[in-house]
Amino acid sequence: MRTIGMLGGMSWESTALYYRRVNEGVRERLGGLHSARILLASVDFAEIEALQRAGDWGRAGETLAAAARRLESGGADLLLLCTNTMHRVAPAIEAAVGIPLVHLADATARSLVAAGIERVGLLGTRFTMEQDFYRERLEAAGLTVVVPPPGDRERVHRIIFDELCVGTVSPGSRTAMLEIMSRLCAAGAEAVIQGCTELTLLVDAGDTDIPLFDTTAIHAEAAVDAALAGHGSAAHGR
Repeated sequence: MRTIGMLGGMSWESTALYYRRVNEGVRERLGGLHSARILLASVDFAEIEALQRAGDWGRAGETLAAAARRLESGGADLLLLCTNTMHRVAPAIEAAVGIPLVHLADATARSLVAAGIERVGLLGTRFTMEQDFYRERLEAAGLTVVVPPPGDRERVHRIIFDELCVGTVSPGSRTAMLEIMSRLCAAGAEAVIQGCTELTLLVDAGDTDIPLFDTTAIHAEAAVDAALAGHGSAAHGR
C-alpha cells in the first residue's frame, strides 16, 4: 500500500471528511483492521485565505509546494490536495515534487463522464466558479459547465467562508443552496458538482432529487485507487 500525503487544513472540517473517507475506502477494499497509510500536512487556513483574497496565488503556491516537499521527504508516495479552490496552484505543487498529485478535477470529470453526464452545474468558491483552472479540466473531458449568475455565486461563496468553514450549518443556507441548484438545472444542468469540499456538510443526496457529484467522496476514492494500485487484495469487498 502506498502512503498518501494529504495537504489539508483548507478547511480542517473538510480535511476530517477526507481522512475518514480514505480510511473507510481502504477498510472496504482490504477488510479486517486495514486502514490507510497517511501523512498529513495541515496548514493554517487563515493564512491561505488571506492570500486568496489578495490574489497572491504565487505565494499560496509556494506555501503549499513547501508543505508538499515535506510530505515527500517524510515518505509520501502520492499527494492529495484536500481542497477544490487550491487546485488553482496545482502546477506549482507538481513542479516542486517527484511524486504524483491525484488531481481532483480530473477525478470528478471521469466520474461525470462515466455517469453519462454532458452538461453540469458547478458550485464552489467564487474562485472555482469564475476562474478557468477548474472548468478547463472539466471541459477538456468534453463536459459543458454551467455556473450560477453573479448574485448566486456571491451567496455560495459567503456561505462557504462565513458559515461552513467555521463549522456553521444553517437550515436557511441549505434552503438557499437547494434553490441555487434548482436554478442551475433550469439552465440546463443535468447534475451539480459540489465543487467545494465543505458543501457536503450542508447538502447531501438525501436532500434533493438532483444528481450531486460530491468531490470529496470522488477524490478520496481516487486516492484509494492510487494507493492500492497493484495491491493483491485491493478487490476485497467489491
